[in-house]
Amino acid sequence: MPLSWNEIRDRATTFAHDWADEFYERGEAQTFWNEFFQVFGVDRRRVATFEKHVRKLGDKAGFIDCFWPGTLIAEHKSLGKDLDSAFLQALDYFAELKDRDLPRYVVVSDFATIRLHDLEDNTDHEFALKELPGQIKRFGFIAGYKPQVLRAEDPVNVKAAERMGRLHDALKASGYDGHKLEMLLVRLLFCLFAEDTGIFQPAQAFRLWLEERTAEDGSDLGAALTHAFQVLNTAHDKRSGSLDEQLAAFPYVNGRLFEETLPIAAFDSAMRDALLEACALDWSQISPAVFGAMFQSIMDADARRNLGAHYTSEQNIEKLIKPLFLDELRAEFERVKNNRNKLFEFHKKLRTLTFLDPACGCGNFLVVTYRHLRELELDVLRAAASGSGQLSLDVHGLINIDVDQFYGIEIEEFPARIAEVALWLTDHQMNVKVGEEFGMYSARIPLTSTPHIHHGNALRMDWEAVVPKERLDYILGNPPFIGAKFMSKAHRQELSDVSGETRNVGLLDYVTGWYFKAADLIQGTAIRCAFVSTNSISQGEQPGLLWPPLFARGLKIDFAHTTFRWNNEARGKAAVHCVIVGFGIGDQPGKVIYEYDDIAGPPQARDATNVNPYLADAPDVCLPRRRSPICDVPAIGIGNKPIDGGHYLFTPEEKAAFLAREPAAAVYFKRWIGSREFLQGIERWCLWLGDCSPSELTSLPACRERIRAVRESRLASKSAPTRRLADTPTRFHVEFLPEDDFLAVPKVSSERRPIIPVGFFSPETMVSDLVFTIPDAGPYEFGVISSNMHMAWVRYTCGRLESRYRYSKDIVYNNFPWPRNVSDRKREAVETAAQGVLDARQQFPDATLADLYDPLTMPPALLKAHRALDRAVDAAYSKRRFKGDADRVAFLFEEYAKLTSLPSADRARS
Repeated sequence: MPLSWNEIRDRATTFAHDWADEFYERGEAQTFWNEFFQVFGVDRRRVATFEKHVRKLGDKAGFIDCFWPGTLIAEHKSLGKDLDSAFLQALDYFAELKDRDLPRYVVVSDFATIRLHDLEDNTDHEFALKELPGQIKRFGFIAGYKPQVLRAEDPVNVKAAERMGRLHDALKASGYDGHKLEMLLVRLLFCLFAEDTGIFQPAQAFRLWLEERTAEDGSDLGAALTHAFQVLNTAHDKRSGSLDEQLAAFPYVNGRLFEETLPIAAFDSAMRDALLEACALDWSQISPAVFGAMFQSIMDADARRNLGAHYTSEQNIEKLIKPLFLDELRAEFERVKNNRNKLFEFHKKLRTLTFLDPACGCGNFLVVTYRHLRELELDVLRAAASGSGQLSLDVHGLINIDVDQFYGIEIEEFPARIAEVALWLTDHQMNVKVGEEFGMYSARIPLTSTPHIHHGNALRMDWEAVVPKERLDYILGNPPFIGAKFMSKAHRQELSDVSGETRNVGLLDYVTGWYFKAADLIQGTAIRCAFVSTNSISQGEQPGLLWPPLFARGLKIDFAHTTFRWNNEARGKAAVHCVIVGFGIGDQPGKVIYEYDDIAGPPQARDATNVNPYLADAPDVCLPRRRSPICDVPAIGIGNKPIDGGHYLFTPEEKAAFLAREPAAAVYFKRWIGSREFLQGIERWCLWLGDCSPSELTSLPACRERIRAVRESRLASKSAPTRRLADTPTRFHVEFLPEDDFLAVPKVSSERRPIIPVGFFSPETMVSDLVFTIPDAGPYEFGVISSNMHMAWVRYTCGRLESRYRYSKDIVYNNFPWPRNVSDRKREAVETAAQGVLDARQQFPDATLADLYDPLTMPPALLKAHRALDRAVDAAYSKRRFKGDADRVAFLFEEYAKLTSLPSADRARS
């Protein structure tokens, strides 16, 4: 293990004193560097060479004074010589070196002065030899100390994943695959971290052993690794006395990581180079939480989808763990940090906390949670040391938090093992961080505490067999993202089995299975839970199916993040739209909703009285699929559904070509409008022959060809109802043929628009089933549907197609609480304002609705008209002034709750 900083500093003082009067390079430079390395407890001969021969720029021969591959070049000069030229001389050597041997540090000295250049950070520090004890931490990398600066989005994380992916691919192509390959990679990942974080000594010991003890062609590498793994699994007093000194220096690891004997892998030179390239990275700067991205980089897309493997940024993980427990713990620490007795009790409490991630993958959530707890414990130790008046403290005996407080369930073995290793490495990184601050180095090697990661199907397992609920405090994680339409038969059965008597469970996403399992486990406990979920569970019809049985079990929502984009660090960087829901049994104080003005931006926290299934500060309402409106308003339906194989639909060019062939068919063409045509002004046409008599059709051969094609396409269908439609090929499956003007509402609209544009059409226009229709609507209905009040309801209750609004009849429109007991004056005010909106649109006849309602191009006149409409509609509902969407939707849910408590006859009168 590395020396403590106190001992290193004492040795540096002695070194500076011993070399204070030296001045001649040639005679003493090598002794200077040998003793310099000994300051850090490192034998220079184990890591670096003197006088390495290289070719410099210009093809001249050169000799590096002291060279540590991949880490350090040292150039030494006699007293008073130019250190700038020494630095440039060192850089000249770079042209000859392999990429993986390029050093991060260049050190130049003339005995009296030392200058350290950090080529990665582009910094340099120069100081007199006598100042070395005060500057000694700048050379901590020699002893194995490295500052822990873990940046989740650091490109080195992705680079590490890609390099391990290449090694995986090469081994798999050679026939070494399955369990043995997975375990080999897990062990190599541990070794790569271990050599850069002080577990292996000296730094880069694993890489040096590979380069010096294995053949360049890779022929003996597999056997050598097998031997090394056996050594790592053997206590020092049980090892052979004749063991190679480099292998003997490796520590005893234990923890079952190296216990299993694996078949020997066959390597070649390219595969050996791939492993050495991975060694060349500075693994001390890679967060173990990125292990998930490493795993993802070596899986195919189908496997990721089937297993629901999602790999997440630490920033997104913190969105869940902070409101679940971390913010509260931090606040408690601030309250007790100046009271030694309470601080002691708080520290004991941290040791008792137990966490379960029942879909842990590669352990991202557990790793980030563990690191935050250790950082909190470090603050506790600081406060204790400060309160005691001690300048230094042997804190390692006081570190309480350990990896055995963490439990996980993972369906695949490989990520389960990675999760274990990731927690061990995080533990070590935090021990190093403690050591940097308090001057004492510690590594919990051999591994004695073990994280409890279980390999199995979480929806088929008894979670209490993993961790008794009496010992559990928090359940958290990111269960698989598999939509209801994409589940396999096995997924559907699993969800059905855990959901009990829940109706229409086949409409729920797979993630909801974890809600049902958690709800069953936490009965009679104070356990709190939080899951990242697809946003569909809080929109459309799913909340009305999921939450009633959960409410019946006593669940209440504590906090929520509304829809945001969940990015990950993996190769390909898929992004999905998610919510986070925190919950437990019974109400908790301090409810919070985190809202996003920009789904890719930061959230705004807002205190809430209650968080309902639609993640609104409103009563716990669950909207059912309602076949007719809850209020006495015009019914809504869908447009035409041809099921024609496209044979009755035409672009303008196709229509012109058809009429050139058959001009008499012109009277049977009607303008065709779907969501895109309506919003973007796209021109399409429909050939409507449903009212055409057989005698008329005899003179229209081209039309008959279309009828025949429609009939054949229907007959070819696998659907029996569609095949039956072949008997009436001139008719549509669903027909909407109004006699008067009607209001049209597009089914899908961009979330960027402030409202969903709606509009009136005459009977001469045919609308598709991608448009909802309200035949008996007038200006009043247009006005209410076009208002902010209605859009607030839409944003919270409608389903989404990705992030676009997906309007619905049964959930959104039929459950919408319209203004009650509206006076004639207020109704007329809404109608007048609605007409103002229509008039404002007419001022821009060449603009599409997409143009008019783009927030960047919306005309001021139209914006002003809508603001007037919003005021009129708000006034029709209430005298109160609404502060925004959240305020409006809370009011609407309250109105809905009142409406559902009324008899249907009273609802109609209101």
